[in-house]
Amino acid sequence: QVQLVESGGGLVQAGGSLTLSCTVSGMIFSAVSIDWYRQPPGKQREIVAQISRGGGASYAASAKGRFTISRDSAKKAVNLQMNSLKHDDTAVYYCHATIPFDPTEFWGKGTLVTVSS
Repeated sequence: QVQLVESGGGLVQAGGSLTLSCTVSGMIFSAVSIDWYRQPPGKQREIVAQISRGGGASYAASAKGRFTISRDSAKKAVNLQMNSLKHDDTAVYYCHATIPFDPTEFWGKGTLVTVSS
């Protein structure tokens, strides 16, 4: 069964760092494209970062230069390293996965990141 599990959320002070992980099971990991989304309190869900099957990465303007998305093939996971965190980064962060030529979308249950001022 396909499953995405996020981990690594928690409380961090503004200016600090945190690493999130999305573990993928039930799919061939090398075939998966992974996106990180987030939903701040009272706001709509928005995309943060993407990584393709070949490892190419893209970022939202708010994340570029501070966040890094990467694949860990040994752990079948995609990580999101977040640096220089600020209060506006506070949100529930979600892992989202797709495979080529398949309209099915897979979502994790989310992990909460809280950045204190």
